[in-house]
Amino acid sequence: MHPLQCVLRMQRCQRWRPLASVSWVLLRTCRAHSGLPSTACSSPERQQEAGVWKDFNSRLATGPTFQHFLRNASVPQEKPSSEVDDPPPYLTVDELSGRQRKVYLETYGCQMNVNDTEIAWSILQKSGYLRTSNLQEADVILLVTCSIREKAEQTIWNRLQQLKVLKSKRLRSRVPLRIGILGCMAERLKEEILSREKMVDVLAGPDAYRDLPRLLAVAESGQQAANVLLSLDETYADVMPVQTSPSATSAFVSIMRGCDNMCSYCIVPFTRGRERSRPVASILEEVRKLSEQGLKEVTLLGQNVNSFRDTSEVQFNNAVSTNLSRGFSSNYKTKQGGLRFAHLLDQVSRIDPEMRIRFTSPHPKDFPDEVLQLIHERDNICKQIHLPAQSGSSRVLEAMQRGYSREAYVELVHHIRESIPDVSLSSDFIAGFCGETEEDHFQTMSLLQEVQYNMGFLFAYSMRQKTRAYHRLKDDIPEEVKLRRLEELITVFREEATKANKTFVGCTQLVLVEGLSKRSATDLCGRNDGNLKVIFPDAEMEDVTNSGLRVRAQPGDYVLVKITSASSQTLKGHVLCRTTLKDSSTYY
Repeated sequence: MHPLQCVLRMQRCQRWRPLASVSWVLLRTCRAHSGLPSTACSSPERQQEAGVWKDFNSRLATGPTFQHFLRNASVPQEKPSSEVDDPPPYLTVDELSGRQRKVYLETYGCQMNVNDTEIAWSILQKSGYLRTSNLQEADVILLVTCSIREKAEQTIWNRLQQLKVLKSKRLRSRVPLRIGILGCMAERLKEEILSREKMVDVLAGPDAYRDLPRLLAVAESGQQAANVLLSLDETYADVMPVQTSPSATSAFVSIMRGCDNMCSYCIVPFTRGRERSRPVASILEEVRKLSEQGLKEVTLLGQNVNSFRDTSEVQFNNAVSTNLSRGFSSNYKTKQGGLRFAHLLDQVSRIDPEMRIRFTSPHPKDFPDEVLQLIHERDNICKQIHLPAQSGSSRVLEAMQRGYSREAYVELVHHIRESIPDVSLSSDFIAGFCGETEEDHFQTMSLLQEVQYNMGFLFAYSMRQKTRAYHRLKDDIPEEVKLRRLEELITVFREEATKANKTFVGCTQLVLVEGLSKRSATDLCGRNDGNLKVIFPDAEMEDVTNSGLRVRAQPGDYVLVKITSASSQTLKGHVLCRTTLKDSSTYY
């Protein structure tokens, strides 16, 4: 081996050793491999070398092994939120502070974006920014965006045109108005946004919200600032989201970020990155604080929420494989070790027996029996499961890379209904996916009829760049055909959902009151265990926890409502009494 090759090789292998030792070992090893004659050193030098080498080998033999470092390894801990990084050398602490500038936040898209808005605001609030609900008085406008479909992105492009007018009319006597794009659209269209809309000052991807104070500080100099780097470990576990609605009765708690499923139509893995889960302890702490604040419902959030796998505690990183639903497969190698979703759901449900627990959005493959059994056993875990099907055709499901057939999906539905009597089901469907035939479309309609979902979310297919479908499939269904098929799916869904929801008529439902109905000032609205909206008159009622007391329901109260009518989206009835989640089981 050439001496230089030897040096490079040893540099790679011995990088962890002190520099002096490495230099000496490299010299000695290179001499041995280079064919240099032994007379190159005098005898006393060789003897001294031999002594040092013997001492080094002795210390190496009795020192820590690689296994020692593995045993004592610990996952890097999240930095306490109270700790503040040193400012970058080009910015002062004062420049990084918000200096009481007012921030206006607009949220588009899914529940994850609602939670992201709360995370972003928590970070900005600690940096000295103020929140405003008045667009006209804002100094900073941030749009938390969605990229799941083209229509969602077009909404943002249109909104930017409106904000451009607002920015151009800004009085020179005020600080310049800064506009930022946050979330998935910033991640997907970074270059296009900065080049197409010069009025955008800041871009921050889903994993860059901690960097918002710096980005806004850079933007103050008149430059565009962007951070759209995806992370393998960012979960914002140490950031306590600030609730955007002080009167809210429920909250979203993000338990994981990203997705590894790589469904062929989906942009999420490319805008939110790989799956990574928050430590269980940080989730439990957040739920406890929400309970202390008086909230009555939390929804655990994730792009693939039931594939949760906390690997932050080494003692739980055993070789136990993930259990999948029967007849389902994954697009990635089976993951092993860590605390799973069933463990988290169990721990969260124990915090407050009067707090409802929901979760979304799951993948059908991740419903092992232990999760279903837990939902059945715990009164405060809602008997409602979102089970995205996407299509009723096995051929289309294979093209979508969903990891199951129609038959396996229907078998899972039957198993869920056997395990959790009276469970409510909801689903997602895509109309007009690549290569979908009329026969495929009819199979999807027949699945809607067979399952009879209580709720549904149906959309026409929108091809997204970077996805497998974009690279491997052809978007060959005309737009008018997509829309026609979508309308047919919606019609069938409404018919079947109405039938399913009418089974509640004559029954008593426990309802968590949210507030006044949007359509009537004399009615209240809330949601039942199955997440259906329930409308009932605002009237005096008995309080079963205080015999003889007559009360009116307030947001956050549990009330019993007898259902008198139902549609595909809403239940209506009359209120019976105010109760608690624990006591309600004796009434129905």
